[in-house]
Amino acid sequence: MPWPRFGARSSVPELPEVETTRRGLVPALAGRRVVAAHVFHDRMLRRQPDPDDFVHRLLGRVVQSLGRTGKFLMFDVGDGLTWVTHLGMSGRLSINRPQDVRGAHTRVVINTDGEDEIRMVDPRTFGFTAVYTRTELEASTLARLGPDALSELPEARSMVARARGRRVAIKTLLLDQRYLAGLGNIYATEVLFRAGIGGRRPACSLAVHEMAGIRDGIRTVLEAGLRHGGTSLDDLAYLLPDGRAGRHLRYLAVYGREGRPCRNCCTPIVRTVLGGRSTFECPACQA
Repeated sequence: MPWPRFGARSSVPELPEVETTRRGLVPALAGRRVVAAHVFHDRMLRRQPDPDDFVHRLLGRVVQSLGRTGKFLMFDVGDGLTWVTHLGMSGRLSINRPQDVRGAHTRVVINTDGEDEIRMVDPRTFGFTAVYTRTELEASTLARLGPDALSELPEARSMVARARGRRVAIKTLLLDQRYLAGLGNIYATEVLFRAGIGGRRPACSLAVHEMAGIRDGIRTVLEAGLRHGGTSLDDLAYLLPDGRAGRHLRYLAVYGREGRPCRNCCTPIVRTVLGGRSTFECPACQA
C-alpha cells in the first residue's frame, strides 16, 4: 500500500492513540510502585510548576488508576497527586526491561517494582509530563478542557447550542479542545467526511440534524480507531507501548488520500489548508 501524503503538522497522537496507550500501560503500571524516575531533557518538565518536584512527588508512589481526558493521560498516584502526560505531536510511551537498549530521543524513564521500565520517547519534545497537586491541576489548562469526545460526548442539541454565534469553521471548532477534548486533525477530517459536511462551514450554520451526523461520526470514527490500535503514520512516531504499529492507517477514508478516488463516489479527494493544517475532503460528498 503506498504511503499517503499528509502535509505539514500531522496531529497524531489523538484520542484513539492516547487511549490505546493508556490501555496498554495498565498491566505494567496499575498497582505498581515507582522506584526510580529519570528525566533526560528539561523541556519535558516545562509544565511542572517547580521542576524539582516531579521526581520527588513520584518516587515511592503507587499508581492507583490510569485515566485519560482528551489527549491527556492522567494517573492517580495517591494523596491528591495526579501524574499527567501529554504525548505532543511525536511522543509515545513504551514498556521495556531495564536491560533493553534505550533508543534515541528517550526523554523520561520511570522504573516500577514490577521490573518494567516505562520510557517516554519524543523526538520533537512537544510533549510533557508533570505531577500536579489538586490545586495545580485546577489552575492548569486541563481544567479548561471540554467534554471528552469518547466518554462524555454531548447530545447534538447541546453541541449546536455551544456552537451558536461561532462563525469559525466547523473543523476548527472540532479541533478546539475547550469545545470537545480529544479530536485532532486526522479524526476530525474523517468525522466530517462521514457526516457529509465541508470543514469550512461556519459552525453556527449547522442544524441539529447536521450536528447529529457529526456526533454519530465522532463515535464511529473514534471507536474504529480504537479497534485498530490507533493510526501510525509513515514516520512511525506513534507506536503502541509494546512496540507494534497502529493499524488504522489503511482504514482512513480521506485523510492523506489526495488525488485518490473517494471510497463512496470515486471523485478525487482534494487537499486544502485550513488554519495551517492539511485537510482532505471529497468535493462531491461534502457540502
